[in-house]
Amino acid sequence: MSNIEQTLSIIKPDAVERNLQDQIKQEFINKGFEIIKEKKIHISKEDAEKFYKVHNSKPFYNDLCDYLSSGPIVVMTLQRESAVMENRKLMGATNPIDAEEGTLRKKYGISIDKNSVHGSDSLENARIELDFFFKN
Repeated sequence: MSNIEQTLSIIKPDAVERNLQDQIKQEFINKGFEIIKEKKIHISKEDAEKFYKVHNSKPFYNDLCDYLSSGPIVVMTLQRESAVMENRKLMGATNPIDAEEGTLRKKYGISIDKNSVHGSDSLENARIELDFFFKN
């Protein structure tokens, strides 16, 4: 029985600014992900605050929202077996310095804040995050 899941991936402003979205998308495809939907958008600070509301009690919340809304992002629905876990593995640790060789954040991340990609951390959050960007 296959365990096909969908998860959200965001190519963050620092990576879009450096024109890395095609390279990053290719990395997903090479790892067996199918990109079901994608769009390039520029979200408002208010939308970033709604998206990151789970972090609103944390000290980095405001900077996170400022950053996500600072430039265009590419939001994608990724699909494959165990998509949430496999995407987390491919992204690597939040801080690129701590990320394993070969992970997206190790290759492309600039700093703990500008770490190039976001991915849902659970199936439940994947549904919420996908709805946030792709519900009609």
